[in-house]
Amino acid sequence: MFNWSRWLAFAALALVGYLAIQNGWLDFMADRARVASYLHSHGVEGLLAITLAGAIFTGIGAPRQLLAFVLGFALGGINGTLVSTLAATIGATGCFFTARWLLRASLTRRFGRRMRQFDELFQEQTLLKVLMVRLLPVGSNLVTNLFAGCSGIRFLPFLAGSTLGYLPQMLVFALAGAGIGKADEYQLILSVALFILASMIGALLYHNQRARNLADSVSDHP
Repeated sequence: MFNWSRWLAFAALALVGYLAIQNGWLDFMADRARVASYLHSHGVEGLLAITLAGAIFTGIGAPRQLLAFVLGFALGGINGTLVSTLAATIGATGCFFTARWLLRASLTRRFGRRMRQFDELFQEQTLLKVLMVRLLPVGSNLVTNLFAGCSGIRFLPFLAGSTLGYLPQMLVFALAGAGIGKADEYQLILSVALFILASMIGALLYHNQRARNLADSVSDHP
């Protein structure tokens, strides 16, 4: 039976994405000065709007690190980390369920081998494996979200692994943005040190064969 509700939901999502691009909403999210001004003049309502916009921004594949940098500049290191992580998590959730409810059949036909590989790798210890992928210096956030939604893995381990895995990089880039915003050399130094540490951990993880297999399964290469 033809499912009109799913196609209407997909059309609505496509329309939101089109309007976001046409009206420059995504460019706005990459402009730290405009975001800071908007937040300072709109209070709690502005914070909710920016969080939702950040979820869309990251959900369609824009770099979450850029969002953390912008919000770190606008809100400070800790608040920027928390809000950007929340936005990225909401974006991942939206992408996960869009794939599960609307795109599963078409993506499975297009990427059948990759989908089977993802299922085999992530069915067990899902939380730890998603966490590892989020920490790795390679792999696509968007591809991970889409494949997870199309697979048979459970949502809650995916959500927990994603949230915990996002935090380190979000902290690094939010601190960098906060350091520039306040001309605080100590925050800049701390963010650089944390970035180097996170990169080393990611590199060590990637040199593990299992980690490489996980990363390859969510890369954006065919």
